[in-house]
Amino acid sequence: MCKDCGCSLTRHNHDHLGAHSHVDSHDHSHDHGHSHEYGASHNSLHGHSELHTNPQLNDKKTLSVIHKILDKNDVEAGHNRAHFEAHNITAFNIMSSPGSGKTTLLENLKEYTKLNYAVIEGDLETSRDADRLIAKGITAYQIQTGSACHLDAFMVHGALHHLPLEGLDICFVENVGNLVCPASYDVGTHKNIVLLSVPEGDDKIEKYPVMFRRADVVFITKCDLLPYFDFKLDEAKAQLKKLNPATQIIEVSIKDGDSMQAVAAWLKDNIRGAQ
Repeated sequence: MCKDCGCSLTRHNHDHLGAHSHVDSHDHSHDHGHSHEYGASHNSLHGHSELHTNPQLNDKKTLSVIHKILDKNDVEAGHNRAHFEAHNITAFNIMSSPGSGKTTLLENLKEYTKLNYAVIEGDLETSRDADRLIAKGITAYQIQTGSACHLDAFMVHGALHHLPLEGLDICFVENVGNLVCPASYDVGTHKNIVLLSVPEGDDKIEKYPVMFRRADVVFITKCDLLPYFDFKLDEAKAQLKKLNPATQIIEVSIKDGDSMQAVAAWLKDNIRGAQ
């Protein structure tokens, strides 16, 4: 959890429960008694056991506040998931460090899949990423977090009010570029996609393990640059499998149509009802 960055829980006392709560007047009468048999990997800090390993958060009062915040976030995440499921939409949380190619992947994916998708974009400032997607004919809505270095379920809930959900197969939540905080917040998606780009280096896997442990699939991006960087592909794959034996790994380059077809195939295999 963060202590000094913009999403400091103790500083916020989680303002997201107020300013970002997006209280709505429309009817959310869909069934909230939905099940999660569809292999949902919405792994927020259930049990919140990881908090106890942080020496900066070892007093009971602070832990109590954080547990309440995360519990409320999990309730709202369940609400989001029910909303997606009521529209037969599969939601994917896309996480990575800045510059790994999340938006570029989504821009180019349109050429390789017939699945209809929209994107919720998360950045601290500007609407540049959403504007890029909209220019490609992709429905997108931008969340500007201000100082928060992750999206939470309340922010995503608000964004859902601005997206036309009818007819969508997929909603991507492109999280704020950050290898730490986004992994701790369930935003109401069904699967976690994590990108690791070749220029970042293979050492990021063991240095930032929480996110990679939560990944249903890891896209190793910008693989066309492998000849120019000291990125040990086999070692990276071994590290990923050691951390998360169940994760799938796909080598990706937007310049390689076969690799983009592999991304499209993975998505098709992992949408609701595909199993």
